[in-house]
Amino acid sequence: MAWALGSGKMQVCAHLVVVMDTQFFDAAEHRYTDFPITDLVQMLGLANSRHGGSGGTAQLAKQAVVLCHSSKKEFLKKFLFEPFPVESHLNYFLADHFNAEIFTRQIENVQHAVDYLTWTFYYRRLTQNPNYYNLPGVSHRHLSDHLSELVEDTLEMLQSAQCIAIEEAGDSGEETVVEPLNLGMIAAFYYIKISTVEVFSQLLNSKRKTKGLIGALAAASEFETIPVRRHEDRLLERMARHLPVRIDAPNWNDPATKVNVLLQAHFERLPLAGDAADDLRKVLKHSIGLLMAMVDVISSHKWLGPALKTMQLCQMVSQGMWIKDSQLIQLPHFDRALAQRCTENGIESIADLMEMEDDTRNSLLQMSPAQMSDIA
Repeated sequence: MAWALGSGKMQVCAHLVVVMDTQFFDAAEHRYTDFPITDLVQMLGLANSRHGGSGGTAQLAKQAVVLCHSSKKEFLKKFLFEPFPVESHLNYFLADHFNAEIFTRQIENVQHAVDYLTWTFYYRRLTQNPNYYNLPGVSHRHLSDHLSELVEDTLEMLQSAQCIAIEEAGDSGEETVVEPLNLGMIAAFYYIKISTVEVFSQLLNSKRKTKGLIGALAAASEFETIPVRRHEDRLLERMARHLPVRIDAPNWNDPATKVNVLLQAHFERLPLAGDAADDLRKVLKHSIGLLMAMVDVISSHKWLGPALKTMQLCQMVSQGMWIKDSQLIQLPHFDRALAQRCTENGIESIADLMEMEDDTRNSLLQMSPAQMSDIA
């Protein structure tokens, strides 16, 4: 929220910012966790006068208050008042970067991968803060061994995920060659994580129905950051009781289960508010690209049935309805009850509705002139 308030169309500033606590409930770990220092700095940065005038209230001093336990006071003062180094986390996401570079043929062998690392911020920080990266020394030998091990582990990970093929060097002294495979191409083309395409490869088969496809989509690694807030597990459990597709062995504190519930609520057009609505928007933002990747994974195995059902699921996400629902509920002010009444009167499509006489249509829909203009 703090990042959203300070960017885009929502430019917010204040004379006083109060941070009520420095912890939040992490449902994945079932405990309270400290806010990252970067988040706290962003919150306090909202105390500014970017939109203030040249006089009056713009001259007031800007203040920020952080409420915390006394034991954390000195720690927070140190990191809030003194600059702290920015470290690289490239090693945690290196498989995705390597896969994209192998797909574009920028990396064709092991030496290319090592050279790629030497141009990164990660390489620059190795010598500046070796302890942070578990580096025993900063000599050329230490750096070379560390990079070689990192590259080998990453390439083996990609090979085990069936994203690349590694051709070992022969006795002639040639370099070990790496080639992209179909799953790696799909991950790079749709800009999705290696772990996601690996999950798709494991969960999808020739007998998958809509239920299994929704479960595979919800299991994508892109949704791991969807938070399950405190006591939200009870809400998800209550919502799931009213959904048509039952979730097998649900873990209500698992983001995958929450995404499954949110997607079905979207298809059912259930009203969501607050955090749940924000989470659903994040889910829908990634869903289309993930579904297109699923279609490619399925098509590579030549499974026609699951491919068609995945395309239908893509339509369901775009239109916010089940594939069996009447197409009339896409219209403004239409709900399932009104669509059912139209079906009973022989109106099954938007074309049928347009061909009706005005008086007959008005009598059937019973809408105000303003609502009818929205439909028109």
